[in-house]
Amino acid sequence: MNKNVNFPARFFLVTFIFSWVLWTPLVLGSLGIIPFPGKLLSTVKIPVIMLGAFGPLAGALYSLRREKGKGTARKYIRSFLDYKLGWKAYIFPVIIFGGSTFIAWFFPELCGENRLQMLLPSIWVFVPCLVFMVFVGGGQEELGWRGYALPILEKKFGIWFANIILGVIWAVWHIPTWFITGTTQSHMNFGGFVLLMTGYSFIFSWIRKISGNRPFSGLYAHGLANAIIPLMPTFNMQGGVTQPRFWIWVILTLITGIVITAFRKEEPLIHSGQGDYHRQHSTV
Repeated sequence: MNKNVNFPARFFLVTFIFSWVLWTPLVLGSLGIIPFPGKLLSTVKIPVIMLGAFGPLAGALYSLRREKGKGTARKYIRSFLDYKLGWKAYIFPVIIFGGSTFIAWFFPELCGENRLQMLLPSIWVFVPCLVFMVFVGGGQEELGWRGYALPILEKKFGIWFANIILGVIWAVWHIPTWFITGTTQSHMNFGGFVLLMTGYSFIFSWIRKISGNRPFSGLYAHGLANAIIPLMPTFNMQGGVTQPRFWIWVILTLITGIVITAFRKEEPLIHSGQGDYHRQHSTV
Protein backbone atom coordinates (compact mmCIF):
# COMPACT_ATOMS: atom_id res chain seq x y z
CA MET A 1 0.00 0.00 0.00
CA ASN A 2 1.29 3.45 -0.94
CA LYS A 3 0.51 5.75 1.98
CA ASN A 4 1.41 8.82 -0.09
CA VAL A 5 -1.62 8.28 -2.33
CA ASN A 6 -4.98 9.43 -0.98
CA PHE A 7 -8.06 7.22 -1.29
CA PRO A 8 -10.44 8.97 -3.76
CA ALA A 9 -13.25 9.30 -1.21
CA ARG A 10 -14.48 12.60 -2.68
CA PHE A 11 -14.91 10.98 -6.07
CA PHE A 12 -16.98 8.10 -4.70
CA LEU A 13 -19.12 10.38 -2.53
CA VAL A 14 -20.07 12.69 -5.42
CA THR A 15 -20.59 9.71 -7.74
CA PHE A 16 -23.05 8.04 -5.36
CA ILE A 17 -24.90 11.26 -4.54
CA PHE A 18 -25.33 12.24 -8.19
CA SER A 19 -26.57 8.82 -9.30
CA TRP A 20 -28.66 7.86 -6.29
CA VAL A 21 -30.45 11.22 -6.13
CA LEU A 22 -31.57 10.69 -9.73
CA TRP A 23 -32.45 7.01 -9.26
CA THR A 24 -34.27 7.26 -5.92
CA PRO A 25 -37.55 8.62 -7.39
CA LEU A 26 -37.58 5.65 -9.79
CA VAL A 27 -37.12 3.29 -6.85
CA LEU A 28 -39.90 4.95 -4.87
CA GLY A 29 -42.16 4.88 -7.93
CA SER A 30 -41.45 1.20 -8.60
CA LEU A 31 -42.22 0.35 -4.97
CA GLY A 32 -45.47 2.33 -5.13
CA ILE A 33 -44.36 4.85 -2.51
CA ILE A 34 -44.52 7.75 -4.95
CA PRO A 35 -47.38 7.61 -7.49
CA PHE A 36 -46.41 8.21 -11.13
CA PRO A 37 -49.37 9.16 -13.35
CA GLY A 38 -50.13 6.91 -16.30
CA LYS A 39 -47.07 5.54 -18.06
CA LEU A 40 -44.76 8.28 -16.82
CA LEU A 41 -42.54 5.92 -14.85
CA SER A 42 -41.92 3.59 -17.79
CA THR A 43 -41.36 6.60 -20.06
CA VAL A 44 -38.72 8.33 -17.94
CA LYS A 45 -37.08 5.22 -16.48
CA ILE A 46 -34.46 4.54 -19.16
CA PRO A 47 -33.43 8.20 -19.74
CA VAL A 48 -33.07 8.82 -16.00
CA ILE A 49 -31.08 5.62 -15.44
CA MET A 50 -28.72 6.60 -18.28
CA LEU A 51 -28.35 10.12 -16.90
CA GLY A 52 -27.57 8.71 -13.46
CA ALA A 53 -24.84 6.59 -15.04
CA PHE A 54 -22.91 9.83 -15.60
CA GLY A 55 -22.38 9.95 -11.83
CA PRO A 56 -18.77 8.69 -12.12
CA LEU A 57 -18.04 11.51 -14.57
CA ALA A 58 -19.55 14.02 -12.15
CA GLY A 59 -17.38 12.60 -9.39
CA ALA A 60 -14.26 12.81 -11.54
CA LEU A 61 -14.86 16.36 -12.75
CA TYR A 62 -15.68 17.62 -9.28
CA SER A 63 -12.58 15.98 -7.82
CA LEU A 64 -10.34 17.32 -10.58
CA ARG A 65 -11.69 20.83 -10.17
CA ARG A 66 -11.07 20.75 -6.43
CA GLU A 67 -7.57 19.36 -6.89
CA LYS A 68 -6.19 21.13 -9.95
CA GLY A 69 -8.69 23.70 -11.21
CA LYS A 70 -10.91 23.94 -14.29
CA GLY A 71 -8.19 23.44 -16.90
CA THR A 72 -7.36 19.94 -15.71
CA ALA A 73 -10.99 18.84 -16.01
CA ARG A 74 -11.17 20.02 -19.63
CA LYS A 75 -7.92 18.26 -20.44
CA TYR A 76 -9.28 15.13 -18.77
CA ILE A 77 -12.35 15.11 -21.03
CA ARG A 78 -10.22 15.64 -24.13
CA SER A 79 -8.10 12.61 -23.20
CA PHE A 80 -11.14 10.39 -23.92
CA LEU A 81 -11.16 11.53 -27.56
CA ASP A 82 -8.06 9.51 -28.38
CA TYR A 83 -9.41 6.46 -30.22
CA LYS A 84 -6.02 5.08 -31.30
CA LEU A 85 -6.13 2.09 -28.98
CA GLY A 86 -4.21 -0.32 -31.18
CA TRP A 87 -5.60 -3.52 -32.67
CA LYS A 88 -5.15 -5.57 -29.49
CA ALA A 89 -7.37 -3.28 -27.41
CA TYR A 90 -10.07 -3.45 -30.09
CA ILE A 91 -9.91 -7.16 -30.94
CA PHE A 92 -9.15 -8.86 -27.60
CA PRO A 93 -12.37 -7.54 -25.94
CA VAL A 94 -14.36 -9.03 -28.83
CA ILE A 95 -12.70 -12.40 -28.26
CA ILE A 96 -12.99 -12.28 -24.46
CA PHE A 97 -16.52 -10.95 -24.09
CA GLY A 98 -17.86 -12.57 -27.24
CA GLY A 99 -16.37 -15.94 -26.27
CA SER A 100 -17.45 -15.99 -22.63
CA THR A 101 -20.93 -14.71 -23.45
CA PHE A 102 -21.38 -17.25 -26.25
CA ILE A 103 -20.38 -20.13 -23.97
CA ALA A 104 -22.74 -18.93 -21.22
CA TRP A 105 -25.56 -18.46 -23.74
CA PHE A 106 -25.13 -21.69 -25.74
CA PHE A 107 -23.76 -24.33 -23.35
CA PRO A 108 -26.98 -24.73 -21.26
CA GLU A 109 -28.76 -25.83 -24.45
CA LEU A 110 -26.53 -28.90 -24.49
CA CYS A 111 -27.89 -29.70 -21.02
CA GLY A 112 -31.53 -29.35 -22.02
CA GLU A 113 -32.17 -25.65 -21.40
CA ASN A 114 -34.33 -23.79 -23.89
CA ARG A 115 -32.56 -21.21 -26.02
CA LEU A 116 -32.88 -17.58 -24.98
CA GLN A 117 -33.71 -15.65 -28.13
CA MET A 118 -31.74 -12.62 -29.26
CA LEU A 119 -33.23 -9.41 -27.86
CA LEU A 120 -32.15 -7.30 -30.82
CA PRO A 121 -34.68 -7.01 -33.68
CA SER A 122 -31.92 -7.92 -36.16
CA ILE A 123 -28.22 -8.75 -36.17
CA TRP A 124 -27.74 -5.63 -38.27
CA VAL A 125 -28.75 -3.52 -35.29
CA PHE A 126 -25.67 -4.64 -33.37
CA VAL A 127 -23.37 -1.85 -34.55
CA PRO A 128 -25.81 0.97 -33.66
CA CYS A 129 -26.42 -0.84 -30.37
CA LEU A 130 -22.66 -0.92 -29.72
CA VAL A 131 -22.30 2.81 -30.38
CA PHE A 132 -25.24 3.49 -28.06
CA MET A 133 -23.79 1.30 -25.29
CA VAL A 134 -20.33 2.89 -25.57
CA PHE A 135 -21.56 6.44 -25.04
CA VAL A 136 -24.81 6.30 -23.05
CA GLY A 137 -25.65 2.64 -22.37
CA GLY A 138 -23.05 1.94 -19.69
CA GLY A 139 -19.79 2.97 -21.31
CA GLN A 140 -20.19 6.48 -19.91
CA GLU A 141 -19.53 5.07 -16.43
CA GLU A 142 -15.91 4.60 -17.48
CA LEU A 143 -15.47 8.38 -17.65
CA GLY A 144 -15.02 7.99 -13.92
CA TRP A 145 -14.45 4.39 -12.84
CA ARG A 146 -11.45 3.46 -14.96
CA GLY A 147 -10.76 6.98 -16.20
CA TYR A 148 -10.25 8.58 -12.81
CA ALA A 149 -10.58 6.23 -9.83
CA LEU A 150 -8.79 3.06 -10.90
CA PRO A 151 -5.36 4.58 -11.67
CA ILE A 152 -5.35 6.13 -8.19
CA LEU A 153 -6.50 2.92 -6.53
CA GLU A 154 -3.93 0.82 -8.40
CA LYS A 155 -1.14 3.14 -7.35
CA LYS A 156 -2.32 3.02 -3.74
CA PHE A 157 -3.26 -0.67 -3.38
CA GLY A 158 -1.71 -2.47 -6.37
CA ILE A 159 -3.58 -4.03 -9.27
CA TRP A 160 -5.19 -6.88 -7.28
CA PHE A 161 -6.74 -5.04 -4.35
CA ALA A 162 -7.54 -1.95 -6.41
CA ASN A 163 -9.71 -3.89 -8.86
CA ILE A 164 -11.40 -5.88 -6.11
CA ILE A 165 -12.20 -2.66 -4.23
CA LEU A 166 -13.50 -0.93 -7.33
CA GLY A 167 -15.46 -4.00 -8.43
CA VAL A 168 -17.30 -4.16 -5.09
CA ILE A 169 -17.96 -0.39 -4.98
CA TRP A 170 -19.11 -0.49 -8.60
CA ALA A 171 -21.60 -3.24 -7.75
CA VAL A 172 -22.88 -1.45 -4.64
CA TRP A 173 -23.38 1.72 -6.71
CA HIS A 174 -25.89 -0.26 -8.81
CA ILE A 175 -28.04 -1.26 -5.82
CA PRO A 176 -30.96 1.12 -6.56
CA THR A 177 -31.44 -0.55 -9.95
CA TRP A 178 -32.46 -3.78 -8.17
CA PHE A 179 -35.58 -1.96 -6.99
CA ILE A 180 -36.54 -0.35 -10.30
CA THR A 181 -39.10 -2.35 -12.26
CA GLY A 182 -37.84 -3.95 -15.45
CA THR A 183 -34.09 -3.45 -15.06
CA THR A 184 -31.70 -6.26 -15.90
CA GLN A 185 -30.27 -6.12 -12.36
CA SER A 186 -33.68 -6.93 -10.87
CA HIS A 187 -33.27 -10.45 -12.33
CA MET A 188 -29.69 -10.99 -11.12
CA ASN A 189 -28.28 -12.42 -7.91
CA PHE A 190 -26.43 -9.56 -6.20
CA GLY A 191 -23.56 -11.74 -4.97
CA GLY A 192 -23.01 -12.98 -8.51
CA PHE A 193 -23.15 -9.41 -9.75
CA VAL A 194 -20.36 -8.41 -7.35
CA LEU A 195 -18.18 -11.21 -8.75
CA LEU A 196 -19.07 -10.16 -12.30
CA MET A 197 -18.12 -6.52 -11.66
CA THR A 198 -14.84 -7.61 -10.09
CA GLY A 199 -14.01 -9.77 -13.11
CA TYR A 200 -14.91 -6.91 -15.43
CA SER A 201 -12.71 -4.54 -13.45
CA PHE A 202 -9.69 -6.84 -13.85
CA ILE A 203 -10.32 -7.18 -17.58
CA PHE A 204 -11.06 -3.48 -18.24
CA SER A 205 -7.89 -2.50 -16.41
CA TRP A 206 -5.79 -4.81 -18.56
CA ILE A 207 -7.46 -3.58 -21.75
CA ARG A 208 -6.63 -0.02 -20.82
CA LYS A 209 -3.03 -1.07 -20.19
CA ILE A 210 -2.60 -2.68 -23.62
CA SER A 211 -4.21 0.37 -25.24
CA GLY A 212 -1.35 2.53 -24.01
CA ASN A 213 -3.39 3.88 -21.07
CA ARG A 214 -5.95 5.50 -23.36
CA PRO A 215 -9.13 6.14 -21.34
CA PHE A 216 -11.46 5.55 -24.30
CA SER A 217 -10.58 1.86 -24.05
CA GLY A 218 -12.79 1.67 -20.95
CA LEU A 219 -15.81 3.08 -22.78
CA TYR A 220 -15.24 0.70 -25.67
CA ALA A 221 -14.76 -2.41 -23.53
CA HIS A 222 -17.73 -1.64 -21.29
CA GLY A 223 -19.98 -0.73 -24.21
CA LEU A 224 -18.97 -3.87 -26.11
CA ALA A 225 -19.62 -6.12 -23.11
CA ASN A 226 -23.09 -4.58 -22.70
CA ALA A 227 -23.91 -4.70 -26.42
CA ILE A 228 -23.14 -8.42 -26.67
CA ILE A 229 -25.66 -9.31 -23.95
CA PRO A 230 -28.84 -8.65 -25.99
CA LEU A 231 -27.18 -10.48 -28.88
CA MET A 232 -26.64 -13.60 -26.74
CA PRO A 233 -28.73 -13.20 -23.55
CA THR A 234 -27.13 -14.64 -20.43
CA PHE A 235 -30.05 -14.32 -18.05
CA ASN A 236 -33.79 -14.84 -18.18
CA MET A 237 -35.82 -11.65 -17.71
CA GLN A 238 -38.42 -13.50 -15.64
CA GLY A 239 -38.78 -13.89 -11.92
CA GLY A 240 -38.56 -17.18 -10.06
CA VAL A 241 -36.51 -19.08 -12.65
CA THR A 242 -33.07 -20.63 -12.46
CA GLN A 243 -30.30 -18.68 -14.13
CA PRO A 244 -27.61 -21.18 -15.22
CA ARG A 245 -26.40 -18.88 -17.98
CA PHE A 246 -25.89 -16.03 -15.54
CA TRP A 247 -23.67 -18.12 -13.27
CA ILE A 248 -21.63 -19.52 -16.17
CA TRP A 249 -21.17 -15.95 -17.40
CA VAL A 250 -20.11 -14.75 -13.95
CA ILE A 251 -17.63 -17.58 -13.38
CA LEU A 252 -16.06 -17.28 -16.84
CA THR A 253 -15.70 -13.50 -16.50
CA LEU A 254 -14.16 -13.71 -13.04
CA ILE A 255 -11.75 -16.52 -13.97
CA THR A 256 -10.71 -14.66 -17.13
CA GLY A 257 -10.03 -11.51 -15.13
CA ILE A 258 -8.02 -13.38 -12.51
CA VAL A 259 -5.92 -15.25 -15.10
CA ILE A 260 -5.19 -12.05 -17.04
CA THR A 261 -4.15 -10.24 -13.88
CA ALA A 262 -2.00 -13.14 -12.72
CA PHE A 263 0.10 -12.84 -15.88
CA ARG A 264 0.13 -9.05 -15.86
CA LYS A 265 3.05 -7.02 -14.60
CA GLU A 266 2.45 -5.08 -11.37
CA GLU A 267 2.36 -1.71 -13.11
CA PRO A 268 -0.45 0.65 -12.06
CA LEU A 269 -2.36 2.64 -14.66
CA ILE A 270 -1.67 6.31 -15.22
CA HIS A 271 -4.02 9.19 -15.94
CA SER A 272 -3.47 9.42 -19.68
CA GLY A 273 -3.75 12.87 -21.20
CA GLN A 274 -3.08 14.70 -17.96
CA GLY A 275 0.67 15.12 -18.05
CA ASP A 276 2.06 14.79 -14.54
CA TYR A 277 -1.39 14.77 -12.90
CA HIS A 278 -1.16 11.29 -11.44
CA ARG A 279 2.36 11.81 -10.12
CA GLN A 280 1.34 15.11 -8.53
CA HIS A 281 -1.89 13.68 -7.15
CA SER A 282 0.06 11.11 -5.18
CA THR A 283 1.59 13.86 -3.05
CA VAL A 284 -1.61 15.81 -2.36
